[in-house]
Amino acid sequence: MNTAGMLQRALCGLILAVVLAPPRLHAQQTARPVLHGKHWVAITGKPLAATAGAMMFQKGGNAVDAACAMLAATSTMWDTLGWGGETQALIYDPRTRKVIGINALGVAPTGATVEFFQKKGMRYPPEYGPLAAVTPGTPGGLMVMLAEYGTLSLREVLGPALQMADEGYPMEAGGVRDIERHKEKLKQWRYSREVLLPHLGEAREGPQPGEVFVQKDLAATLKKLVEAEQQALAQGKDRKQAILAAYDRFYRGDIAQELVRGVQEEGGLITLEDLARWKVQLEEPVKTAYKGIEVYKLTSWVQGPVLLQALNILETQDLKAMGYNSARYIHTLYQAMNLAFADRDFYYGDPYFPPAEPLRGLLSKEYAKSRAKLINWEKNDPNVKPGDPYPFQGEKNPYLQLLQQWPPKPPAPEKPAAGSQQTSIEDFERTFYAGTTAIQAADEKGWVVSVTPSGGWIPAVIAGRTGVGLSQRMQSFVMDPAENPFNVLEPGKRPRATLTPSLALKNGKPFLSFSVQGGDSQEQNLLQFFLNVVEFGMTVQESAEAANITSFQMRNSFGDHTPKPGKLVLQEQVPPWVRSELKRMGYEMTFEARTSGPIQAIYFDHPHGTLWGGASNHGDDYGIAW
Repeated sequence: MNTAGMLQRALCGLILAVVLAPPRLHAQQTARPVLHGKHWVAITGKPLAATAGAMMFQKGGNAVDAACAMLAATSTMWDTLGWGGETQALIYDPRTRKVIGINALGVAPTGATVEFFQKKGMRYPPEYGPLAAVTPGTPGGLMVMLAEYGTLSLREVLGPALQMADEGYPMEAGGVRDIERHKEKLKQWRYSREVLLPHLGEAREGPQPGEVFVQKDLAATLKKLVEAEQQALAQGKDRKQAILAAYDRFYRGDIAQELVRGVQEEGGLITLEDLARWKVQLEEPVKTAYKGIEVYKLTSWVQGPVLLQALNILETQDLKAMGYNSARYIHTLYQAMNLAFADRDFYYGDPYFPPAEPLRGLLSKEYAKSRAKLINWEKNDPNVKPGDPYPFQGEKNPYLQLLQQWPPKPPAPEKPAAGSQQTSIEDFERTFYAGTTAIQAADEKGWVVSVTPSGGWIPAVIAGRTGVGLSQRMQSFVMDPAENPFNVLEPGKRPRATLTPSLALKNGKPFLSFSVQGGDSQEQNLLQFFLNVVEFGMTVQESAEAANITSFQMRNSFGDHTPKPGKLVLQEQVPPWVRSELKRMGYEMTFEARTSGPIQAIYFDHPHGTLWGGASNHGDDYGIAW
């Protein structure tokens, strides 16, 4: 080769290296600064709610106290959830150096059977309304977390939320838009109409941005919880017993009675027995190791193990050498996620109901290697199917016949089911990204909390005079075992949810705490966030703002549960040569200005003894540190 050719080749190599190189820490400018704290960090979906967490730290509380206060505040603010929704969390306990899972997902009520909904002509339970509701989980989850791992009283932790409900808080623009968008649905339900549409008959029937929004019924419910705690303390009960007395009042006392009355008035199914039987589960989470980093997720009642399965598959590849968001890297991510999500769609469900999910096989490194061999490196595979993890745990798959026929083609419904079928791409994406909120808290004593509460979002049915907006999680069940034999609707069973907090330990110490809102996009965003930090050296804020991709090839967990194989969302700044290569590989691309979540995270800088907090640069997610 002549000198000119050598120089040209060297120059091309240099340009390629610059394009594909990971962002350098000193060069990357972020829209928001990293939060630096020495003593604590509190991050959640609303700035006011983050302030509630900071108030608990100022009272001397720990990260669990702060997380519970933020949960109460975000539920009060209708930040895509209400008090009747569900809560799931991972907590790192520095005393035992263990990660604990909190399962506070509600269950299908009495009478919620496949036959019940099929007689109504539905292929799935509805998206909205009283028949979409599972039992409330957030109140119980908050109180059990606080009783077991917090330090403050329920009165202190509920203080900010109670003040916001009783005296009102300035309604934010996002909540106003949601109410106005769904006001026709809200008008169908008496108590939702009374609470959320204070200007009924006017041009704008919901609150105005900045208007002080008061919820007296909810305030009365929160006061009853505090009253139950204080009465128990006066009777000589200890802190934990007093908080659990409030728990009993919600699930077995006068609050339960009014909640059930209100639900049944609207045509819902929840009974007093359903509330009394339900309980929060303290669980051992599942985990995997990625290059020596232990990553913890909740088990198969949510989609958390998807992240672990994808990491196991990706560990077989040299991701860093591919270059951040190169066509090869994006294709590899997409295919690995498709393989993991296909398993989610068939094998995940409530572990407290038979059949037992094959999690040991699903999380096997050898199973991951066998799945990685299926990747087509030249083009997208729109027909990715669930694998067979049973041999990797020494068993025979009892569902081989269903697996061979998967995915099934369900029959058309006998008659239209209002609120249960989506047809437009706008509706598909709305349900796919169905939001929640997230909460991250950590303190200098070593407590770490990652929470992704949800449910009871607008438009929610408010249950009588409780002020409690009910969950809509029933829609995540299937009614045909051919779709997923582990997630078929039954009374008392939890639907397989999308909600998915994350914790990672390195050398036995907290390394990352991270979570995100956004339905089926959650695990995708969290996977990329983690790889951005671990493989490409980004800070938590850089990674939270970074350009992610979104696949729609898995089955939607909401609405009509349809997939969109090959559909890929990219950040607008993806260069044309990457777009061209992905198009050649069979991808149908759309583009957005921001594709990162919004993600929240805390990084633990052990050499300096400090905490780094990050939150994506869109949405209302914000944090405070000290």
